[in-house]
Amino acid sequence: MLQITDLTYRIAGRTLIDHASVTMPSGSKTGLVGRNGAGKSTLFRLITGEAAPESGEILMPKNIRIGQVAQEAPGTEVSLIDTVLAADTERTALLAEAETAQDPHRIAEIHTRLADIGAHTAEARAATILSGLGFDAEAQQRPCSAFSGGWRMRVALAAVLFSEPDLLLLDEPTNYLDLEGTLWLENYVARYPHQVVLISHDRDLLNKAVDSIVHLDRGKLAFYRGGYDSFDRQRREALILQGKMKEKQDAQRKHLQAFVDRFRAKATKARQAQSRLKMLEKMEPIAAVIEDHVHPITFPDPAGRLAPPILKLENVSVGYDGPPILSRLNLNIDTDDRIALLGANGNGKSTFAKLISGRLAASAGTIVKAPKLEIAFFAQHQLDELRPAESAVAHVRRLIPDAGEAKVRARVAQFGLPTDRMDTPAKDLSGGEKARLLLGLATFHGANLLILDEPTNHLDIDSREALVHALNAFQGAVILISHDRHLVEASADRLWLVGEGGVKPYDGDMEDYRRLILSRDERSKGNGKATEEERQSAQDRRREAAERRAQLAPLRKEITACEKEMEKLQAQIGKLEAELGDADLYARDPARATKLAKDRADAQKKLATTEERWLELSTEYEMAGAA
Repeated sequence: MLQITDLTYRIAGRTLIDHASVTMPSGSKTGLVGRNGAGKSTLFRLITGEAAPESGEILMPKNIRIGQVAQEAPGTEVSLIDTVLAADTERTALLAEAETAQDPHRIAEIHTRLADIGAHTAEARAATILSGLGFDAEAQQRPCSAFSGGWRMRVALAAVLFSEPDLLLLDEPTNYLDLEGTLWLENYVARYPHQVVLISHDRDLLNKAVDSIVHLDRGKLAFYRGGYDSFDRQRREALILQGKMKEKQDAQRKHLQAFVDRFRAKATKARQAQSRLKMLEKMEPIAAVIEDHVHPITFPDPAGRLAPPILKLENVSVGYDGPPILSRLNLNIDTDDRIALLGANGNGKSTFAKLISGRLAASAGTIVKAPKLEIAFFAQHQLDELRPAESAVAHVRRLIPDAGEAKVRARVAQFGLPTDRMDTPAKDLSGGEKARLLLGLATFHGANLLILDEPTNHLDIDSREALVHALNAFQGAVILISHDRHLVEASADRLWLVGEGGVKPYDGDMEDYRRLILSRDERSKGNGKATEEERQSAQDRRREAAERRAQLAPLRKEITACEKEMEKLQAQIGKLEAELGDADLYARDPARATKLAKDRADAQKKLATTEERWLELSTEYEMAGAA
């Protein structure tokens, strides 16, 4: 059990955790959620003892083993498998002692303990974990120094998973994983035999791998049973109830105060007035509901609509120096395609994205692009290309040097950056703010095709949801590479599988793909072959999933159109009400006032009709998706 009581922690004068208390049951799998900067990683440092609280305490069982991913990835000449095996320090120490021990009784104790901790299966367990995180048998024998930083972070993750601590702390573990590694980790954490606390912005991971959520908000900790969707529903219901209770209390306060003000001076009512005054003093105020506003993300629509296909590949091959990584590519991309690329890292997803974007030339074949095709490309490594000393406003001003200040700042606002961060140097922006800025710069000129390579790494859950809405509202085509399953399922209509040197359409849905990934290890333990019945069943599921996606695509587009229309009408009503709020308007120009009132009534009626249609479509979409 992990118990936090009345915990307070401040840094640089800012209170991150304010008299917070929560209890996480033994063996629980808990997702720790909250906005970027709320203090989640700081709470981990307090749990591990790397930081000391100002007040309060954190209680855990004695001699508990706490494990978390090392901040620096190993870069030694030791092989991956040996690096992971060395993470079990007890096993390593016992094996070393067994080589030199002379006392027969001690030798017996050592071997008994080695058997108790499963030392004889250690290599197999370590190899399974490394395999799940994307390292094949050959890669496991190579030294850590042969891999890039991102891949070495996977080794660090494998090491802490192998050591099986009593309390496993994972801080954004999917940032260095592809979708395949994320699906494997989701399954591993759900079956982990000890307690886990997981910081993540991956909605599906928080739904599938954990059984409880702890929400860190405004310095307070709140515990919820269930996954993220359950937490989200419970929290919204609690906020609605809190708002209603506050309204009720405010009305009661007003009534009591009115009685006191009216009768305090009257001798016959003075005692009753004093009684009500004491009731007011004892009444605990209910806090007003304050929800953080998430700035929307907006992608400019293409300047003109092109005839399909906007891009056609005919027998294309591509690679770097040496044999092609991808070959015999025959694919079309149409004007409104929403394509997600599946496949493990190293299979060529980023290579394909570079090929489509024109950053990598084809070594063979023909690529036919529509005239005036504009392509926007976003990848995480481009964050380093931002000018550290320049603000978001300065970055945008370079793109439209002749525009006025108001127009420049309006374009920055479309990126989803708040006004008070527009003039902040890029080096001082948070990871999520940098990602928003780079997304805005990449799509600035209204591309026909967006290529997004892992766009969510620095975005919190609400910002990821804003990205989903932006992609669904965008009028052009999208190619998406992401380990965020929710983003893929909510944004993509087509799935392409990158592997075995090619790119081909995948007929299944994401649940089929998840089963495929998780079944690979099991199948490799057997004869490696599926029965004809299994193959036919999988084919049927994939065909049904493809048909369902094709049927739902027009429905989702109509839902998006309704949402855009509702936003437009709400903005129109807001402007009309602002103008009607002018008290002098009715005396100054009664005809104008009458017309505005009629326009508002018409807009409200149209909004009600559109909302009703949106509700019908959404219900139909949900029922069709669940079928």
